[in-house]
Amino acid sequence: MKRRKSAGQTSVRMARRIWENLSREALTRLREITTQHDFSVGAGDLMYLNNGWYVTHTGLIGLARRKRCSGIHVEAVNSLCDSGANRFVLKATVFPSKGSSGFVGYGDADPSNVSSLVRGAEMRVAETRAVNRALRKAYGIGICSVEEIGAIRGPAPTEKLPPERANGNGNSAGPKVRDRLCQIIRQHKLDPELVKAYAVDFCGTKTLREASREQVENFVRQLADWAEKDRSALLCQLNSYVGQKEGAA
Repeated sequence: MKRRKSAGQTSVRMARRIWENLSREALTRLREITTQHDFSVGAGDLMYLNNGWYVTHTGLIGLARRKRCSGIHVEAVNSLCDSGANRFVLKATVFPSKGSSGFVGYGDADPSNVSSLVRGAEMRVAETRAVNRALRKAYGIGICSVEEIGAIRGPAPTEKLPPERANGNGNSAGPKVRDRLCQIIRQHKLDPELVKAYAVDFCGTKTLREASREQVENFVRQLADWAEKDRSALLCQLNSYVGQKEGAA
């Protein structure tokens, strides 16, 4: 328990650096979540979106591993699937222990609720959503996962990155953040508009221009790490920003 409390304090400190102006209630909730389930902000287990905490697929899979989950079974619900329309509904059953009867969760995906970034991969998105729901039931996770909140409307707004800040010699302090971000986007074939929308939310500002260089550098580091470790989970995270343009119009 002491280790969990220490990990929770570490996550709170990191969350304060990543998302500015977190309310006292948000920080209290974060402590509760991290202490209860041993989640880590630094490992990408949790995200703060729309004034609320969300668990990621990475966080749920990590929890299942720590809890020594006995198995996860996934199958398509054929009566609700239409492969011609790329519409899929999958059923996942999580078995926390060998003697468990299982916890069931359903996930759906079709072109209307996934981003263009993952078009053609609707079945995999549906699988991720189904597994997430089943895992949340099995381990009593009371917060939604980011992969379950895929938006349903057009592309995210475009924002420019904040300008590089010069040091005393008039040169950029270290490698250009913008160049590193563009490299990650190209390397992992990410949608730049969705990445920018995610960056705004990550930095906790209204526009990316308002973010400090330190905030953007933290974002770029986490984006690179997530893309390397679990690109599928990252794509689902980016998918949640699809509808922001119309919402802000």
